[in-house]
Amino acid sequence: MITAAMVKELRERTGAAMMDCKRALEATNGDLDAAAEKMRMDGQAKADKKASRVAADGTIAFAENDSAVAVLEVNCETDFVAKGDDFLALANAAAKAVLENNPADVEALSGLSGDGRQLDEWRRELIAKIGENMTFRRFAIIPKASGATATYSHGGRIGVVVSLEGGDETLARNLAMHVAASNPQFKDADAVPAEVLDAERKILIAQAQDSGKPAEIIEKMVDGRIRKFLAEITLVGQPFVMDPDQTVEKLLKANAAKIATYARFEVGEGIEKKSEDFAAEVAATAKASMG
Repeated sequence: MITAAMVKELRERTGAAMMDCKRALEATNGDLDAAAEKMRMDGQAKADKKASRVAADGTIAFAENDSAVAVLEVNCETDFVAKGDDFLALANAAAKAVLENNPADVEALSGLSGDGRQLDEWRRELIAKIGENMTFRRFAIIPKASGATATYSHGGRIGVVVSLEGGDETLARNLAMHVAASNPQFKDADAVPAEVLDAERKILIAQAQDSGKPAEIIEKMVDGRIRKFLAEITLVGQPFVMDPDQTVEKLLKANAAKIATYARFEVGEGIEKKSEDFAAEVAATAKASMG
């Protein structure tokens, strides 16, 4: 006989729904260990089935110690799940595991333990429990330089780390907020790959040639537009969001500081989301239920 106490114990061990625990116990004739193993295997099967579903929502998690900051993107399918305690606990434990172990990639991260649990098994259990695909997408470890380091989270959806040489915590945090808002692609002009500049220059030359101006004028026009382009895509070249009359470079100089490194993660950035046609989905569901 399956008792309420048995169901309660299995639920505490697995974190699964009560009815799922009851069914697992019934299938294993009340053997708690066998029921827990069955639920683990069923969870893996459900996770594998959902692995092809697009997970473009999620959260950015941080972990920090005296020498570095880890930033990690963990994805799920909906904003509702992204804000849930279970999902956030997994994300925070995984970020801590990144910081402590410096894994080579997300596959290596999945094999690590966090809060005493194997992260990939934990992820699969949550997929089975909640019903959404979840993935560890990307991470970075930012070493702390000689100055201040700050993190900034914008609603859990944008996460920024800025590490300075010189400066103070207020400057570092303000710059982290700037990076969140302005999304610079590179730290400075030296960090911009030559192929990026070459491609932009070709486009600008083609546009300028249509003006019919002499070659030397075109060259000056293109040089000016390249400078403007660099100002737009580099952190130090951008106008500071809290004081657009000065650039980030001038702000840094005024505070005797330099950008050592920074990272900016935005949830779902670059993931192609499936467009949802809810009217069609409801119609299809209704048709299926009638037939």
